[in-house]
This record gives sequence, structure tokens and C-alpha cells, in this order.
Amino acid sequence: MLRVKKLAAFFAFVIATVSVFAAEGAGEGVDPSAARLYDMGHGWFLTNSIVTGWVVSGLLVALILWLVGRPQILPSRGQAVVEALIEALRELFEPIVGKKAFPLAFPLLVTFFIYILFHNWMGLIPGVGTIGWGQDVDGHFHMLRPLIRPFNSDFNGTIALALISFGGWAIIVFKIAGPKMILWDLFGNKADKNDTPGWLYPILALVFLIVGFIEVFSIAIRPFTLSVRLFGNVFGGENLLHGTGFFFVFYFMELLVGLIQALVFTLLTSVYIGLLSNHGDDHGDEHGHAEAHH
Repeated sequence: MLRVKKLAAFFAFVIATVSVFAAEGAGEGVDPSAARLYDMGHGWFLTNSIVTGWVVSGLLVALILWLVGRPQILPSRGQAVVEALIEALRELFEPIVGKKAFPLAFPLLVTFFIYILFHNWMGLIPGVGTIGWGQDVDGHFHMLRPLIRPFNSDFNGTIALALISFGGWAIIVFKIAGPKMILWDLFGNKADKNDTPGWLYPILALVFLIVGFIEVFSIAIRPFTLSVRLFGNVFGGENLLHGTGFFFVFYFMELLVGLIQALVFTLLTSVYIGLLSNHGDDHGDEHGHAEAHH
């Protein structure tokens, strides 16, 4: 009961603090572009979202190192928490990507999930987006250049994550499946020749070839769709919170949205990997069953 009271008091303090920081900016929209804090020259700028991304990433690494410390056979509480999280994510991702691709894919997927989750929740910290440079207009303060901005509310940040996801997918599937399997999966005739009428088989081959080109197009736009989905949800949530003065109902809803979007991005990456990498596992299982039968 005492722990519940302390937790309730903590959340009440967070909500009150958020309300104080947001009171002046309630009802204002958020600029979709990140504010430029420093001109590095040659067209390069240091933005508030980049600085926030660096700081949060550094704090995240420090937190994990502090929790784990020196790994031990008998884990400490912090190490046990990290191991429980990793084990839960392993049970989630391993069946999707397949056993062969799992050792290569799992570090990427775990990093994506934790990184995106913390950066999604970054916008819920008091002062984020409400501290910076602005001006008074008709007695109201208007924020012009916030000092802190969530990394994932900047489209440049989400497109970078999507490109890393696409690059990791390409490396893993080419290493696990190989070019031959990838080409067959995209353009090959999946119909069984023995069970398909002779006149129908070449027609199906043409159909699968056309579908393959459509699939290539869908693969090519994956970085765009991944980045837009994440950016749209985080940026939309940021506007919702600022427009409603960080109303507590929407505040806790954004906690859930941040978790769901981290899962969606990571699960989609794992599904893309598994679509091509799981073929080997299936063939390997069938081969093993056949040998056991003989």
C-alpha cells in the first residue's frame, strides 16, 4: 500500500510539473521542422532534436551500464531487469525472424525497440518543447525556438532510423537467404508443377513475375512508410499535448502510444527479415523430419 501511495504521489507531481511548464503554451501548435541552434557552416546546422537525441542516447547507455554493471552469474536487481527485458523480446522476435537470422537480427531489433521507446517518451518530460527562446505577443508567450525537442518528432530522425532498418534488413537477408532465394521468393512461380494444369502453369509464372515487381516497389518504399508512420504518431502526439495543455488523459495515452509505436517499428523490421530468412528454417525442419522418418 505504501508503494502504491508513493507511485500515485510521483505521478501527481509529474502532472503538476507538466501543467506548470505547459500553461503558457497551451493551444499552440508545434513547428514540424526542428529549431536550428547552431550554424556549423556549409549548410549544416545543429538542431534541438539532434542535441536531444545525443543527450538521451548517452543517458540511455549510462543507465544500462549502471543497471548491469559487471555481469555476474547471480544477477543483481538491475541485471535481472535487463535480462528479463531481453528474454521477453527474444521470445517475441525469434519466431518471426527465424533461428538462422536471429543471432544477426536480435541486437538490431533490441536496440531499435529500446532506443525508439525512450525517444518517444522523451516528449513527456516536463520542459521538453516548452523551454527555449520566444516572444510575448498580446500578453501571451509564443515559443519560437525550443531548446529541447523529441528526436522522433523530427522527420530527419525517423528517416535515419528507417534507412538503418532497411540497410540492416538487406545485409541480414542477403547473408542468410542469398541472392538466389531472394530472386525466387520475389519472381519465382510458387505453384506446384505436378498439381497445376500444364496450360495454367506459365500463366501463373507471368502473374508471379508481375507480383514480384510490385513487391520490389513495396520494398523500395519501406524506409518512407516506416519513417512517416513513426514521425506522424510522435509529432501528432506532441501537437495534441501542447494543444491541450498537457491534459493528463492524453499524457498517459501518449505513454501507451510511445510503447506501441516502438513495437510496431521493431515488429515490422523483424517481419521484413523473417519473410525471406525463415525459408531456410522451414526447409531445414522438413529435411530433419525426412531423415528421422527414414
